[in-house]
Amino acid sequence: MRTLRLVFILAFLTHSINTIGQEVSTSYLLGQFNPETDSRFIKLAGKYTVGSARGMYLRKEAYEAFIKMTNAASKDGINLVIISATRNFERQKQIWENKWKGKTLVDGKDLSTIADSVERAKIILRYSSMPGTSRHHWGTDMDFNSLENSFFESGEGLKMYEWLKKNAPSFGFCQPYTSKINSTRTGYEEEKWHWSYMPLASHFLSLYEKQIHPKSIQGFVGNSITTTIQIIPQYVASVSCK
Repeated sequence: MRTLRLVFILAFLTHSINTIGQEVSTSYLLGQFNPETDSRFIKLAGKYTVGSARGMYLRKEAYEAFIKMTNAASKDGINLVIISATRNFERQKQIWENKWKGKTLVDGKDLSTIADSVERAKIILRYSSMPGTSRHHWGTDMDFNSLENSFFESGEGLKMYEWLKKNAPSFGFCQPYTSKINSTRTGYEEEKWHWSYMPLASHFLSLYEKQIHPKSIQGFVGNSITTTIQIIPQYVASVSCK
């Protein structure tokens, strides 16, 4: 862990001087901006994406680090592709409200049949963030290859996951949502596909904890319970790497 932290610190100092020096607005932290018109973001090349990730964006620093990592992975027979990248507030709101209203089933269930708002939210929050709370807002986080943990537990998927655990830190990446078994981590379930570019993400998380209050997280159905479920300490800040 000490070596891992050193890698993150060195990467942070090397690649993020400009980020530290610039003002990061609360709107940015909450995802209330358009990455298509933000000069800090870059559109992903088609060869690195599949499905809905085509046409998506990432922070330039995160994208450059990903390209270096995927090139290294390919030499070891690992084919990393991005299936999701930056999602701003409006996109996350669409995902959240479709699940809240039952338009998108969750584990085969229509959640609009659940009257208790806290219970309904916690089911969605197993794998999906509230708008204004997602790390995907920041342009630092990306999902690789499959949204099923089972994919990474055998065959090529397992080979990929083992490669990422061993090599991703040297490129500045970390898996924020690891297993909660024998862990004090709360919030989201394990996501073996989700990786963060820490030289930026750690900085943004620190700012988020200082600048964002639960009452700042609004503008979507179910936002009234952010304080009740302790959305920031129990979900946003409860990660395996900072």
